[in-house]
Amino acid sequence: MLHISPSLQFFMSLAKIELVMHRKFDARLMGLGFTEFIILYHLVQAKDEKLRRIDLSEKVGLTASGITRLLAPMEKIGLIKKEAHENDARVSYVVLAPSGKRMLKEALENAEDLSDNTITLLRDKKAAKMIDAVISTMANSL
Repeated sequence: MLHISPSLQFFMSLAKIELVMHRKFDARLMGLGFTEFIILYHLVQAKDEKLRRIDLSEKVGLTASGITRLLAPMEKIGLIKKEAHENDARVSYVVLAPSGKRMLKEALENAEDLSDNTITLLRDKKAAKMIDAVISTMANSL
């Protein structure tokens, strides 16, 4: 049997938690995948409900090509729109479409309920501090 360190086991467990979480959210988000939900969330939070692709990719944690692959079907079904930069043709924005905002609002209640029911540990301040520390450490080491 192969033995691994507790730190590697911890990160493997985090990966499993992420996969399970994505599956649960995907099943409850009114036809949105969890990543699409996160994209719509970042757009609704942004000034004028638009972001450059590169800024959106950084917020979501995807590569520029990864975000482009996700945005194409979202644009096709009318959740987002593309908008050219008025002064720089090389820059384009991802803009939240009215149907994307509507879908996000509909999915948000289910997402809140699921997160409240699934992650009760976050109500414990010690667990929340630990999770914040892990996220901060990982973000600083990238």
